[in-house]
Formats: sequence, structure tokens, C-alpha cells
Amino acid sequence: MTVAQDQLDATFTALADPTRRAIVARLAQGDATVNELAAPFDLTLPGISKHLKVLERCGLISRTRRAQFRPCHLEAGALDSAAAWIKEHRRIWAERFDQLDAHLREIQRPSDHDPGPAPPARPAPANERRDR
Repeated sequence: MTVAQDQLDATFTALADPTRRAIVARLAQGDATVNELAAPFDLTLPGISKHLKVLERCGLISRTRRAQFRPCHLEAGALDSAAAWIKEHRRIWAERFDQLDAHLREIQRPSDHDPGPAPPARPAPANERRDR
């Protein structure tokens, strides 16, 4: 695996957790301290810190020091590789679905050699029926 693939794996692994996704969503609104990030969750500060370390290791967030505070900051650029991967795979699947649609239209269209469905059989007129 390449470094880029490892980074992409780490990003998707980090974002697989709903708590970490919520933290990323909160940081998209602006920097926040650990206490501010922990407030909506029923987790201990060490529990939140573990989530922050995962996000920090994969480059999604950074922490700075301001006096006695260590606010967390979203590194939006770290999402670029994940967004590019998703965009490329969305394009590939859209092309495949377009090909499938074209194929289905082709096989559903009657061909020149196909006589089409047979007309429904008509019952014999009443005067031609024989009662046995």
C-alpha cells in the first residue's frame, strides 16, 4: 500500500465512528476546546481524548496551545483525498449504471427480426362450434 492509501484508510476508519463524525461536524463550525467537544456526549474526558487522538493521527484535526487551552481545529484539507476518492468512484458507478440502462433499453427494444408477440387467439364463432 502507498502512503496515500494508508492515509485514506485512516481517514475512513476515523470517520466510521459516529462520535468522531459528530466531532468533525462540530469543528466545521469553528475551533473548540476538549470540554466544548465533550459536552454533547455521555463520555468521559479521557474517552473524548481518545477520539481526538484518532482524528489527530489521521490529520483531520490539529490542536494548538493558547495559554492553558488546547483548542481543536478541523484540517479541512485532510478530507480532500477522501472526497476525491468518493468523486472518482461515484463517476465510475454512474458510468456503469448508464451502460446498464443502455443495455436494458437495447434488450427490451423489439428487433426487426422479431415478429413480436403473437396475436391473441380468437374463439371460433358460435355457429362453427360443435357440441360433442
